[in-house]
Amino acid sequence: MEISTIGLDLAKNIFQVHGINSLGEPVVRKALRRSQMLPFFAKIQPCLVGIEACGTSHHWARELIKLGHDVRLMPPAYVKPYVKRGKNDAADAEAICEAVTRQTMRFVPIKSREQQAALSLHRVRSLLIRQRTQLINMMRSMLAELGIAIPVGIEKALQMARRIVDGETELDLPTEAKNVVALLADHVLQLHAKLRKMDLRLAALQRSDETARRLATIPGIGPIGATALAASVTDPSQFTSGRQFAAWLGLTPRQNSSGGKERLGRITKMGDKYLRQLLIVGATALVRYAREKPDTVDPRFIALLARKPARVASVAIANKMARIAWAVMARGGVFERGHAPMLGAA
Repeated sequence: MEISTIGLDLAKNIFQVHGINSLGEPVVRKALRRSQMLPFFAKIQPCLVGIEACGTSHHWARELIKLGHDVRLMPPAYVKPYVKRGKNDAADAEAICEAVTRQTMRFVPIKSREQQAALSLHRVRSLLIRQRTQLINMMRSMLAELGIAIPVGIEKALQMARRIVDGETELDLPTEAKNVVALLADHVLQLHAKLRKMDLRLAALQRSDETARRLATIPGIGPIGATALAASVTDPSQFTSGRQFAAWLGLTPRQNSSGGKERLGRITKMGDKYLRQLLIVGATALVRYAREKPDTVDPRFIALLARKPARVASVAIANKMARIAWAVMARGGVFERGHAPMLGAA
C-alpha cells in the first residue's frame, strides 16, 4: 500500500489518520490509540505528514521525524477552510491531509524540548502574575468595603501585605475579616517570592543562551523578552524581512483596501500575543524614559511623541524593536546604536 501524504488529527488518546497515494486517492482512514501511533508509522514508508499545531504536536512531530517522516505543522486557522463537512475527527484529518499539500500553506517550525521547557517558564510566570493580581484585588476590595484604602500601585499593595503579615499594622477590623486579610496577604507574598525566583531563573537562562544574549542588547528587551523570543522563534529564516516578522507578531496595520484606495487601520493583533505584549511593554519603558530625560534621546523620538499619543508611539517603537530583533536573530551580531539612532538613543 503506497502512502504519499498523511493528515494526522491529534487528541489525548485517540488519533485519526487519513492517508492518500500519489494520485490523491484515499488509501487509509483509521483511528489509532496512543499506544498504536508509533508502531503504525514505523511500519509504513517515510511520507509527508501534516499535523495541526497544538499542545502536543511538537512532541509527536519530533517522534515521527526520528522515524524518517517529513512532518509539517500548520496553524489550525489555515486548516479550517479545507473542512468539507461537519466537525469530526475524520473530517479534520482529511482537511489536514489536503491542506499540507498546498504550495501556499504556511507552516509552524517544530520546537525542541529545550525551547518548550523555556516557554513553560514563561507560561508559569504569567500564571503567577495573574494569581498575584487577583489576590491583591481581592485584598483591596475587602479592605475598601471596611473603610481601609490601599494606595494605587503594586508596590504599595506589597508593602501593606508585609506590614499585615509582620503585625506592624493594626487593622480596625472584625476578627474574621482580620484572619481572611492576613491569609490573602500571606499568599500574595508567597506568590511574589516565587515570581522573584522565576525571574532569576529566566535571567540565568538568558545568560546561558547565545541568541538571548544578543537579543538583550536591543533597548527595551530584557532577559524575559530575550528568552521568550529565542524560544519562540525556532527558525528566523522563515521570515524574509523584519516587516514580515513584525506582521507575524501582529504589530503592523490592518489593511482594508479596495479599488486602488489604501486604508490602514489599527494593528492586526495576529500571532503570538505574549511576544507582542512583551515588546509593547518594553517600548512603553523607552517612551517613559524619553519623557523623563528628553535631552538624552534622539530628537526624532521626541518629535514622534509630540505627534502621536504615547500608546500609539509605543506600538510604533515595538514594531521597530521587532524588526531589529529579527535582524539580530537572522543575521547574527548584536544591536548597534548607529543602525537605529532613534531607538538606540533611548
